[in-house]
Amino acid sequence: MSYVNMIRMFVRVYELGSMSAAARDQRTSPAVASGRISELEKHLGVRLFNRTTRKLQPTENGRIFYEGALGILQAIEDAEAAVADATQNPRGVLFVGAPLGVGRRFLAPFVPAFKAAYPLIDLRLRLSDRIIDVTAEGLDAVLHLGRLEDSALKMRVIAECPRLLCAAPDYIARRGMPADGAALIRDRHDCLNLRYPGAKEFQWSLQTPQGVQKFDISGPFESDDGDVLTDWALAGHGVVMKPVFEVGAYLRSGELVPVALATPPLPVTLSLLTPHRRLRDPKVRLFADFIVGRIRADMAAQVQGLDLPQIEGPGSDAQKRRNP
Repeated sequence: MSYVNMIRMFVRVYELGSMSAAARDQRTSPAVASGRISELEKHLGVRLFNRTTRKLQPTENGRIFYEGALGILQAIEDAEAAVADATQNPRGVLFVGAPLGVGRRFLAPFVPAFKAAYPLIDLRLRLSDRIIDVTAEGLDAVLHLGRLEDSALKMRVIAECPRLLCAAPDYIARRGMPADGAALIRDRHDCLNLRYPGAKEFQWSLQTPQGVQKFDISGPFESDDGDVLTDWALAGHGVVMKPVFEVGAYLRSGELVPVALATPPLPVTLSLLTPHRRLRDPKVRLFADFIVGRIRADMAAQVQGLDLPQIEGPGSDAQKRRNP
């Protein structure tokens, strides 16, 4: 059995805290994962994990070995990257994550072109609207909508994405057109919520002439899949907050209309996140350079020609242009 494979399995078991999760991550069975850990412990002559029926905890020796194991794997990755740079023939597997909407619209369509340009690199997509733990899931890069809260990740900004509140004409005919965020609350509008396990209580941060305000919205429908929310909005079940690139086609066709135009949502940042230790990998650099410009161009086309609301309150761009 390869010593390197034993070390890789140990690192993933340590990081994920589960033999079965590490086995799935390494595309093998829990029995193989357990066997590799046992062989590694036998080779080292120490116990690396304390096992119970419900928990897997690293021992002190396990914690010490983890730090050294990371260095070993990093040295191997650096050596492979150096060879790939020297041969100009990068190869291997890239694991990339993204929110569902972003992945479907801006990432999946480019995968065949990336594969054609770099036939020795295989791309594996992990799409989800929940918060993705880049390190725990062993990802090389992630397209991320929102603020960067993990300083262990390198962020490359792709675009600032405008967002809108919108609803179907049938919904507006039944419930009326809310002028602003206060009307959403006052008139008890049905707001469609994106939620996932562990999510905080939901608020919409909206721009007002007095500055950004948070509104505690509610409604009978919620999902952890953003496209489901869009489908509900199209069916007339409520108001949804969406990046314009996700609903631009429906706005142009009239299937959705903007609402609460006096208080539009804040834009959201789309960025590419990579662990710092992956930055020297030529596969990651090639992927980043390949995808960023294409996404920017595609996203600009999605919002082109749409009349987006502008807030002219204190500190707004419109006010700054008027009063330089």
